[in-house]
Amino acid sequence: MDSREALIALNLIEGVGPVRVRQLLEHFGEAPAILGASRSQLLHVRGIGEDTADVIAGWEKAVDLAGELKRIAEFGCRVVIQSDEEYPAMLREIYDPPIALYAKGGLNAKDKNAVAMVGSRQTTHYGIETARKLAYQLAYVGVTVVSGGARGIDTAAHQGALAAKGRTVCVLGTGINIVFPPENKDLFGRIAENGAVITQFPFNRNGDKQSFAIRNRIIAGMTLGTVVVEADLHSGALITANFATEYGRQVFAVPGRIDSPRSKGCHDLIKKGAKLCEGAEDILSEFEYLFPASNKPPILNEDGTLPALELSENEQKAYDAVKAGDETTIDEVIRRSGLPSSAVSVALLSLEMKRVVKQLPGKLFVRNW
Repeated sequence: MDSREALIALNLIEGVGPVRVRQLLEHFGEAPAILGASRSQLLHVRGIGEDTADVIAGWEKAVDLAGELKRIAEFGCRVVIQSDEEYPAMLREIYDPPIALYAKGGLNAKDKNAVAMVGSRQTTHYGIETARKLAYQLAYVGVTVVSGGARGIDTAAHQGALAAKGRTVCVLGTGINIVFPPENKDLFGRIAENGAVITQFPFNRNGDKQSFAIRNRIIAGMTLGTVVVEADLHSGALITANFATEYGRQVFAVPGRIDSPRSKGCHDLIKKGAKLCEGAEDILSEFEYLFPASNKPPILNEDGTLPALELSENEQKAYDAVKAGDETTIDEVIRRSGLPSSAVSVALLSLEMKRVVKQLPGKLFVRNW
């Protein structure tokens, strides 16, 4: 048995979570040695009581490791452990990082620049449209959007990121083979093709109040910050925000109508110090190091293009529409570029992040050189 298989087995044992596994690893050195230890040896480990020692010592009676390995192979997913390069780097930093992550799709280095987007399942049209727009803008400039795949804001966030042809990661509160909500089956498939669907839970684990709270800690733990788009005072999204605060990550909240119960949770977060979020620029301004100034080329090409930044066609049109040496309104950019207002907003945001243009008060734009 190798370490990966041993960690899968430990993850299957009820009552043996990440903290206890860490204590066991500190004592025994490697996962297979834990499963090979006697009851008396296990009782010498700090934090391991008689019940836990009994279940680990008799693990072969408690779990079906061979069956789980077969299910993993047949489903076409894989299990990522902390020693793997693709294991989310920021997730390793929390107090209780998952022992193992079941993954469908691919985690990669780009996911280090990830932002969580969460909110209520019962939402408004405003919340859905805002989540889609923010996720689209973040994904468009290369930020991985992480959410929980639930109805409402989560679903809108994944959809927005996919519409931008960007990366998105869905963290489940169930086993990876369980589709919940059922209407998101196709969405989960698209996410796996353009990012990853992950969970710490083994096959056939149904979701409950506890599992979704555990899922929320992963969402907050693997991201730079958490954006709460719409949430009432009892929303599970606030649990994610609390985890983000506990981990020292930035929390953002989108304001809503003052008479809307759906926005009370966001307003409460703002009162407690969350950054008010009116657009993707409010999020990205906190992470400017993702777009270092060294990315900026010293001069333009002879034809006025900026190939070193690999501008898209829309970005180039928007850049050309900004007057050289003068301030340009967004309406002027729309008129000169011939692009729809939504496309101009996304293009200008991307140009700002690449430091090609700068936004001044009053929605005025100037070239940086």
